[in-house]
Amino acid sequence: MNRLASSQSPYLLQHASNPVDWWPWRQEAFEEARRRDVPVFLSVGYSACHWCHVMAHESFEDDGTAAYLNEHFVSVKVDREERPDVDAVYMEAVQAATGQGGWPMSVFMTPDGEPFYFGTYFPPEPRHGMPSFRQVLEGVRSAWTSRRDEVGEVAGRITRDLAGRELSTGDAGSGTPTEETQALALLQLTRDIDPASGWFKGDTKFPPSMVIEFLLRHHARTGSVAAREMAEGLCGAMARSSLYDQVGGGFHRYVLTPAPGAPLVPHFEKMLYDNALLCRVYAHLWRLTGSDLARRVALETADFMVRELRTPEGGFASALDADSPLPGGSGGHAEGAYYVWTPGGLREVLGEDDAEFAMRYFGVTEEGTFEHGSSVLRLLQAAGDAGDAGGAGGAGGASSADAGDAGGAGGASSADAGDAGDAGDAGDAGRVASVRGRLLAAREGRPRPGRDDKIVAAWNGLAIAALAEVGGYFDRPDLLERATEAADLLVRLHMDDGARLARTSRDGRAGAHAGVLEDYADVAEGFLALASVSGEGAWLDFAGLLLDGVLERFTGSEGQLYDTAQDAEPLIRRPQDPTDNAAPAGWTAAAGALLSYAAQTGSQVHRVAAERALGVVRALGPRAPRFMGWGLAVAEALLDGPREVAVVGAPGEAGMRRLHRAALLGTAPGAVVAAGGPDGGEFPLLGDRPLVDGKPAAYVCRRFACAAPVTEVDALREELTPRA
Repeated sequence: MNRLASSQSPYLLQHASNPVDWWPWRQEAFEEARRRDVPVFLSVGYSACHWCHVMAHESFEDDGTAAYLNEHFVSVKVDREERPDVDAVYMEAVQAATGQGGWPMSVFMTPDGEPFYFGTYFPPEPRHGMPSFRQVLEGVRSAWTSRRDEVGEVAGRITRDLAGRELSTGDAGSGTPTEETQALALLQLTRDIDPASGWFKGDTKFPPSMVIEFLLRHHARTGSVAAREMAEGLCGAMARSSLYDQVGGGFHRYVLTPAPGAPLVPHFEKMLYDNALLCRVYAHLWRLTGSDLARRVALETADFMVRELRTPEGGFASALDADSPLPGGSGGHAEGAYYVWTPGGLREVLGEDDAEFAMRYFGVTEEGTFEHGSSVLRLLQAAGDAGDAGGAGGAGGASSADAGDAGGAGGASSADAGDAGDAGDAGDAGRVASVRGRLLAAREGRPRPGRDDKIVAAWNGLAIAALAEVGGYFDRPDLLERATEAADLLVRLHMDDGARLARTSRDGRAGAHAGVLEDYADVAEGFLALASVSGEGAWLDFAGLLLDGVLERFTGSEGQLYDTAQDAEPLIRRPQDPTDNAAPAGWTAAAGALLSYAAQTGSQVHRVAAERALGVVRALGPRAPRFMGWGLAVAEALLDGPREVAVVGAPGEAGMRRLHRAALLGTAPGAVVAAGGPDGGEFPLLGDRPLVDGKPAAYVCRRFACAAPVTEVDALREELTPRA
């Protein structure tokens, strides 16, 4: 066992028995490199990463390669999910030098942490124009020993270039986003979409969760048909493709197009952040359109997270592995083995008739659409499918939702109710549900993918927001309870008395690494959503503590935001990135949480901070909307107010419950909801808000200036439906 054996990270523990003499990221490793006068080899990855496993098996478990590394380098292994700051700084260098990035990330640097040579995965022998890993090691060692001055010049130039990339709000753009900002961003997105497939163009397709959130909000606010059609097309394409697990629910990380016209092939890892974001997106699509498909996917994804990612402590694990053990106990692993099916496998589980039906419905072929004659399940276009996105609600989600209240409490049955549209025939709905149930039960008997069970604060914040809202929309108190338990865990284990946030925990112990901006922002977002749905003002208070930390420790003198706190471990550059990656950028996530908190409390300080942070959206949104989706969504809320809804009445009273739910189902972008007794002290919005003629009432406000209160659901719905 090497030095990683005492780590809390499941990814680092995967490498604890490597013959490589790994160090975790700490100053002693760099001091050792300085003492020995050797370069540092930094390898960054994460536990669910397929190619990280491949390089580990090929190179890091090879005794000869390990011996060479141990003799000529100090090797440092980093879990990117545990140390996103380290990953961000060196990934920026990799992308600048090579034009691409990915994991595993391989960086060679001086003992001062200055990088001079980069790559991602290197094979054990030369392949497809790539040098072998051993060739790279020998080349770096040769340069280090014979051309040290040149290496130093390259490292210094790269480090100076990185340090010069700091953004201020002045650099990012002046002023808040405007109508023109949003219109230009939408226009650019229409140019990037492939109308035939509904996806954005490109062979590799990641779920564009934040962009879809912008499109839904923009349509809700302006009535834009283009925004709605694009959102529906993207959501429909994802839900029917192999990106979505058609048997167990939940989304894989991305899909690839192996050849023109061929079925998409997923990269099978399942990440908590993707599923939390997409669960919320589909719930918001249903809220806006009444789509049965969106309802089913939102509920199935929520149930997937609870079933497969929830930990004994009440939080949510980071990821499921892309690779699965092969049946039979051979010790081998294969990507996607847990998820794929052959015709023979379907017949064994379903019998001949239902297997033939499943093959047609899920696109399973005798030749296979994946590897070794296996197929990944997807939904083939069926006669009734095209109507799904349009939905039953007509006036937008809320009316159809109210009509279905009585059935909403039973998650599985309410989700299955939407299957008739997918199948193309109402008579097939029961058959589809039966087939799915039997396949899921059979799959549970297969060797399962590995699970990274560490709790990442930011991703749990996203999950809390999704589960709270889905629980509120669909009358699923169990989901709201799971969201509350996860929030309790974060407060109890991740937040100290000074409201400082630990990035991770595992097995009931907080990790040693400090939270970054996305942790503070996304956990605050989750707490704010939970406060709106639960009516418990304590979550608003906890959000305020975290956002005060953002203002005090992550904000620069000009209002710009940094990914690490001012007292964090210094790196060669203080990371700062306002653009979305697979999850919202910490910068714009903070802007959104600050804006919502200001709407709930009337705090001018928090609103001004949000507006200053949104200057980057005005500058970058029209040019790069696919990387500014969350910021554009927050800008929609700002342009609409956002609206503030105070619902007053006796807790549990039927009229109060109906008004509260109607408020949650309002489509005004970024609207905040406070629910409680009249003049309730838990929420500032409830102050001076009495009942009306003894009845529960709702007050719709902007910046605490309110319209006349309403007591009927239809009137409240009207107040919360923007008009173009």
